[in-house]
Formats: sequence, C-alpha cells, structure tokens
Amino acid sequence: MDMSKQIGTVMLMKSKDFLAWFDDWFGRIMKKGVIGRGLDVLLTDFWTWARVNSIYPLHFGIMCCALEMGAASASRFDAQRLGVIYRSTPRQCDLLLVNGPVSKKLRPDLRRLYDQMAEPKWVIAMGECAISGGPFWQSYSIVQGVDKFIPVDVYIPGCPVRPEAMLEGFMKLQDKIRATKKGVLTEERV
Repeated sequence: MDMSKQIGTVMLMKSKDFLAWFDDWFGRIMKKGVIGRGLDVLLTDFWTWARVNSIYPLHFGIMCCALEMGAASASRFDAQRLGVIYRSTPRQCDLLLVNGPVSKKLRPDLRRLYDQMAEPKWVIAMGECAISGGPFWQSYSIVQGVDKFIPVDVYIPGCPVRPEAMLEGFMKLQDKIRATKKGVLTEERV
C-alpha cells in the first residue's frame, strides 16, 4: 500500500480504531529489540504513575451524596491534592463516580455515559443508594445497585458518605491502578 493511501486510511479511522492501530504498530516496533523492551519497562512505570496521579472523575450525583462530593473538593479536604480533577464530559473522564438511587428509567443513560468513556476506565459506587438501592431498595423503579449493569471497582459505604471516606475510596482506586501495570509488551502484571 502506498504511503498516501495509508495516511488517508489512518485519517479516516475512528479514535478507537486509531488507538488499536497505533498500539499494534508501536508494539511491533517495541518488540524488535532490546532497546524496545527496556523502554517498555521504563514507560510502564511512568504510565502507571501518570494514571495514579491524574484521575478525572465524571460526577453523576443524584441526591444527598452529591453535596458531600462537593465538600470533599473544598479547601478543607482538597481532593485535588490526590490528583482528582472533576470534568464535565465523559470523553474527558476515566472514572465514573455514581451516587444516589439509580432509577430503571435512568439506567440506560448512565450506561451510555459509561460506554462513552475512554479506556482505561473505572467506576466508584458512592453511598448506600448506589451500592444497593439504599432506603429505596424495595421500590419497583429503583435498580438495586449500580453493579447490576456497570462493573464497579470501588464501593464507598455510608449514608451520606463523609468526605474522608470518599478520599479513602479514591486512594483505594489508586492502589488498584498501581497494582495493575500495563505496558506495550506486558499485558498485565501484578
């Protein structure tokens, strides 16, 4: 294939296809020699450090826990010192922070937000309502836990969740990210 056709093909790719193509291309270059393997070891640690220290949550607050999330971001608790910076669009986020009771009518929209997030992505269920439905668990219209339709990485119990518990949940997620190192040559290692 001539170079202009290859460039044209790359320019027309969707972002997910481009990332797969780039990973394959970069992986082939990295596998060719000792230098590539050495770079992979160094870059794996760097990417892990970057992921741990730059978490961008999409806050999906429905009820009272949303107020506690605001308190955790204020100067007294300062969630930004942990590298947590809130964004307003799922395409810029890697963490979905869900709190409050999720109704069956809201479930497809929440799933769509999760699907729009780029990989790697994580989910935190914050508060009893998001974990199990809370006091509304017997209601016909409430989903009994976010984990019924989205994979949850960290659960933060409480009603409402205190800001200290929320920061601890962020630190547990950072530990989970730190434990899973992903490089170009090494798929996952613990």
